[in-house]
Amino acid sequence: MNTQIYMIRHGDSPKEGPERTRGLTKKGIADAQKVTELLKKENMDVVVSSPYLRSVQTVEGISQHIGQSVIVEEDLKERIFSTNNNRISDQELGPLLEASFHDPNFSLEGAESNAECQRRAVALLDTLLHTHEGKKIAVGTHGAIMTLMMGHYDSRYDLDFLHSTSKPDIYRMEFNGHELVRVQRLWTEAERVTI
Repeated sequence: MNTQIYMIRHGDSPKEGPERTRGLTKKGIADAQKVTELLKKENMDVVVSSPYLRSVQTVEGISQHIGQSVIVEEDLKERIFSTNNNRISDQELGPLLEASFHDPNFSLEGAESNAECQRRAVALLDTLLHTHEGKKIAVGTHGAIMTLMMGHYDSRYDLDFLHSTSKPDIYRMEFNGHELVRVQRLWTEAERVTI
């Protein structure tokens, strides 16, 4: 039986504030309820999340639905773009992402490169695939690290893909062992309207 990992990018969050404690906006909270309703149909077995509040809040509804706590995993936190604890501006982030996807080892001094972030995240994915083989795993995550995890298995998941994603977003990745065999986007414009 194949293992399914559901990459769930968090919903809308405020533009300012500490990375770890920025929660969801009103829109983000409403979208998190839609995420829960969509995932109820998928019969999740396990819910894992980044430690950042906005990710936990996006997936906690499905964890409550299945009667389990969210398993918080430090290695699912977003890529560390700068040395301070606050979100960097969109004006700074754009060129930083361009440089990082051009050179996976590029980072600002004291921050994390794409290569470093991908290594920690994929190591955790390998553990999840082994520990929960044959299960359906909801993973609360962030845009850049989600792209890096998916890109490890298929190079089509690159900067253009990252720019095409939404907040929230959901991708079901199906694995045979540790081999990615299929990806399907579950969060679409149609879903947003009908849920």
